[in-house]
Amino acid sequence: MELVQEALNFEKAKMSHMSTSDRVKASREAKRIVLALNEIYKRTKATDLMDLMKRVTVKKKKIEKRLKGNLDVLSL
Repeated sequence: MELVQEALNFEKAKMSHMSTSDRVKASREAKRIVLALNEIYKRTKATDLMDLMKRVTVKKKKIEKRLKGNLDVLSL
């Protein structure tokens, strides 16, 4: 249950005004949490774990999107 609490804390944490290195750390932490929750989900098939994994993944994608920045290239 520590892992679930850790995931909930990660989900509630504010991600504004973070440095690039903080974003990288947060992204890695999210990945670790999702993979650990997935191992538990494989055994229990609990739908609440799946929902939690989805929410953490959404937050992770937002962080990674911000890390990559705007990669649109305008052709002149």
